[in-house]
Amino acid sequence: MNQYEIAVLGGGPGGYVAAIRAAQLGFKTVLIDKDKLGGVCLNWGCIPTKSLLKNAELFDLMKNHSNDFGITVQGLSFDFGKIIKRSRDISDRITKNVELLIKKNKIDRISGFGKLSSKNQIDIFDNDGRQTGSVNADKIIIATGARPKSVPAIPVDRKNIITSTEAMILEKLPKDLIVIGAGAIGVEFAYFYSVLGTKVTIVEMLDQILPIEDKEVSETLLKSFKKKGIEIYTSTKVEKAEAKGSSVTVYIEKEGKKIELKAEKVLSAVGVTGNVEGFGLEELGVKIESGHIKVDKNSYQTNIPNIYAIGDVIGAPWLAHVASAEGIYCVEKIKGLHPHPINYENIPGCTYCIPQVASIGMTEKKAREAGYELKIGKFPFMASGKAFAIGERDGFVKLIFDAKYGELLGAHIIGPDATELIAELTLAKSMEATYQSIVKSVHAHPTLSESIMEAAANAYGESIHI
Repeated sequence: MNQYEIAVLGGGPGGYVAAIRAAQLGFKTVLIDKDKLGGVCLNWGCIPTKSLLKNAELFDLMKNHSNDFGITVQGLSFDFGKIIKRSRDISDRITKNVELLIKKNKIDRISGFGKLSSKNQIDIFDNDGRQTGSVNADKIIIATGARPKSVPAIPVDRKNIITSTEAMILEKLPKDLIVIGAGAIGVEFAYFYSVLGTKVTIVEMLDQILPIEDKEVSETLLKSFKKKGIEIYTSTKVEKAEAKGSSVTVYIEKEGKKIELKAEKVLSAVGVTGNVEGFGLEELGVKIESGHIKVDKNSYQTNIPNIYAIGDVIGAPWLAHVASAEGIYCVEKIKGLHPHPINYENIPGCTYCIPQVASIGMTEKKAREAGYELKIGKFPFMASGKAFAIGERDGFVKLIFDAKYGELLGAHIIGPDATELIAELTLAKSMEATYQSIVKSVHAHPTLSESIMEAAANAYGESIHI
């Protein structure tokens, strides 16, 4: 049995990052995962979906806007199989790069299913359930991630009623698709399939799509999606979904009215739950609440002192960049360093449909509920010279400031490159920036980022261009 200082169970963006940081800090480290490294993010989430979305964006641009740029396109078409293959190839390349990083950092890599048999021992099993070995470690970090949530009313069969995994590898473009759940995953796939010609319907239980986003942002995205022909039901309950032959019927209720929807495919995008089963956690007495491991956020320790947990398996926010940050913090804390605690109020969220959506901090509603007196600034991309030049004029930047001190409380962007622009505001909020520090920072012209400066100025009646 090999002895390690740190064993990491799970090779996603939390686990492999934690393993690399541990090796950098001099720990003898082993990384255990039964699948390709990179977890859901690199294999079935973040990276391959962005490939698919780029294909859709380019096709939409050529089909509907090429004449705006003086470009004539004849016989425009796409090969759905090649679109899917490109996404898979990109995912494979990146996961191989992660394997190289593990080797470069001299981390032992064990391929197999790991199960804790004691607080210091992990037994390794192959795909047939046969034990192939064991490792012993002073500290164990659980980074087993999460999977799509199972809802009895929506029985996933992975053929007609599918999850995001199957949505990325369909053999042919469905004629129609019902998306249940309008969070980031739901709206991204709705955009992708709609642009390629699928008749898409979104059903959301809450009163807006992208429920965690600022209401104005969600309303703007709703209008954009409706222009694309996407049918949207909000404040709607899904009673059940039934696969019948080659189609699925979804029974919904909206405002007391019973409605039946039919489609070739149904995508269940109603959330995720932690991968906590089968790893020996309950047998050891590791505390689990609502499908997620309970940890002390100051150390990421579980109730068993030498066992830690990070990433999606410990609950929201279920984001790759959060898992990576938690992995680094956890290992540095084990080393005895004094890392800066993760501020969960300063976590950017991004949705990569078109128009893109990105945000950080409080929505206007949350800020008012918290008792703040607000100064709110908006700048529409319609007024941006750069947005005009590149033909991306939909959307806006909205900044929310504390009127008393001028501190940035929240930032919300919908429009071109929103997921890139949010980085400036993430840094600003983490530094407790005021409107003045944003306005007085000279922004290059012409850029989309000028819209951030203008929105900050607008909050105090100082905007030049609106």
